[in-house]
Amino acid sequence: MDDAPILKVAGLRAKVADEDLEILKGVDLAIKPGEIHAIMGPNGSGKSTLAKVIAGHPAYEPTGGSVYFRGEDLLDMEPDERARAGVFMAFQYPVEIPGVSIANFLRTALQTRLEDGEELDLFDFQELLMERMEQLEMDPSFAQRPVNDGFSGGEKKRNEILQMAVLKPALAVMDETDSGLDIDALKIVANGVNTLRRESPDKSVLLITHYQRILNHIIPDVVHVIVNGRIVESGGPEVALELEARGYEEYRKAHAA
Repeated sequence: MDDAPILKVAGLRAKVADEDLEILKGVDLAIKPGEIHAIMGPNGSGKSTLAKVIAGHPAYEPTGGSVYFRGEDLLDMEPDERARAGVFMAFQYPVEIPGVSIANFLRTALQTRLEDGEELDLFDFQELLMERMEQLEMDPSFAQRPVNDGFSGGEKKRNEILQMAVLKPALAVMDETDSGLDIDALKIVANGVNTLRRESPDKSVLLITHYQRILNHIIPDVVHVIVNGRIVESGGPEVALELEARGYEEYRKAHAA
């Protein structure tokens, strides 16, 4: 497997757009193909900001450093270009798109990846969609519902995982996808991630979470702790277990010192 990072973040600084509020204060991170990295940290530490800057969310403005995806300058790309290049974002609070069915949304997303003039085979797409929905224990009728319109929190999260399972991105950035899920829904979400990894061992995941519990089902290669806009520790899965037992206070004090 290629040893070069699929995502390389160096000295990344970012602020809230149109404000002088700096949130990321020099983040360094390198993810190789096939790796799962988890980022944990207290509220306001910069976890979700990092995810949104990678995705190109307009509410946040990079002010320094660099982000390279497959050797290309990610910060130079528009959000749709990042998506087509293989960056996927599973949102903590997915938006509703009334009037657009899940099936049409996913078919359009897959079509945009094809060369000009090439048409997506509808039968192949339908077969893929039904296979993925079965894996995620979703009723086939779900595909005809408008995207996230009237969905429960758990349904929205399952829909995010369905999108990831169909699109099979090179890098999936999951922003607190586990928040608000009961244990059954959590296992289904984890199964979707683990299936992607099993079927495509070169795909990478950046998993942002508050809780150890999802890491019981998705085993990360590396766990990072972010405090006050910087990654202050990185290690194996044992780092998450230590956080669960001891909390963030020691990291806060050490960083303040």
